[in-house]
Amino acid sequence: MDAPPLSAAQPAKPARKPSLPALTGIRTLLAFNIVLFHFTPPHLGLLRPFVQNGFVFVNVFFLISGFILTYNYFDRGASLDKREFWLARFSRLYPVYLLVLIISLKMVQLEWHARPAGQFWTGMILTPMLLQGLSPTLATFWNTVAWTLSCEVVFYAAFPWLIRLPWPRKPSRLIFLILLFWIGNMLPSQLYLHFNPDNLTEPVTRYTSTTWIRFLKYTPLPYACTFLAGIALARLQVVTTITQRQRFAIAAAALAALGVFFYRVSPHVPYLVMHGGLLLPLFATMIFGLSGPHPISSIFAWKPILLIGESSYCLYLLHFNVYILLHLYRIPERLHIAAFDPWISYAILVLLALLVYRFVENPSRKAILQRFSRRNKEAVPPVVRKKAA
Repeated sequence: MDAPPLSAAQPAKPARKPSLPALTGIRTLLAFNIVLFHFTPPHLGLLRPFVQNGFVFVNVFFLISGFILTYNYFDRGASLDKREFWLARFSRLYPVYLLVLIISLKMVQLEWHARPAGQFWTGMILTPMLLQGLSPTLATFWNTVAWTLSCEVVFYAAFPWLIRLPWPRKPSRLIFLILLFWIGNMLPSQLYLHFNPDNLTEPVTRYTSTTWIRFLKYTPLPYACTFLAGIALARLQVVTTITQRQRFAIAAAALAALGVFFYRVSPHVPYLVMHGGLLLPLFATMIFGLSGPHPISSIFAWKPILLIGESSYCLYLLHFNVYILLHLYRIPERLHIAAFDPWISYAILVLLALLVYRFVENPSRKAILQRFSRRNKEAVPPVVRKKAA
């Protein structure tokens, strides 16, 4: 029997976009590099320039976030269902976020001893609500690295309106717009260095912790232009037609330029300038180059790398507190594997991330969407729903 035709009131389902596995795979390297940045092993050798500057790769996550969201939703525009979009984001992020808070209750005890009572209780309220990133002082409360999720919540809240803006359609204008976002991205750190509001007499380092520095490092506003650049980059991906060879050349050039920068230039660049998004054009070029099939992107799409890349959110969110807890409770020593540390701790983190992705993130996301998504309910015929009731 022929299927009934679509009614005029029922919009056609958006065409499925080609997958971009290399961007999933590269998140493996980005997330693991951040792990090494926070808990650095000895004898890094050739990896040292990348690990020492691992903080810059947080910017890539914001760039990829804006890129992937726009790539998946650019054809929705005003038809994007805000409730369904936010529900999809919540189901993807919050279950793992809540799990990490629960298993990190020991960190709450440490926060209690380290902070004034008023600040502590404010953190206890804001952090479960993913609002801690709005406060420079509390951004790293309970789970140090979760400030990035607090920033993402702000960007997700704005995205349904951002996608409706009249973005340029010409590649040249989109490239120019990305460059403008690059300038806007660097502006806060440059203003700080110019005015020096904290009257610092020493150069800013990763350990400098004033309210202004924490604002630049942990709150949403300094990363807004990075997220917007990701949106513009996705629009560029959609409107640009290039050959496989050209995309290969772009990816190769971007990766080579990043290698030269980290080995030759990075030691001479002030920390705050690096942190302020100096490398955004190169990261954007790398993402654009990897967003298509060719030999380099196939390396990042290798199945073992892809598997960890799919669980990279879990790895990122788990790694800081779990690593501390492993050593706070002397787990490697109790298991008589301390001789292999810190590498055995890294292996535990990766394994735990894979397990959480498999048994928490995916099942929770599906359960939440099945329970609360209107699309699932609308997809079930009324007769079936009546029988189920």
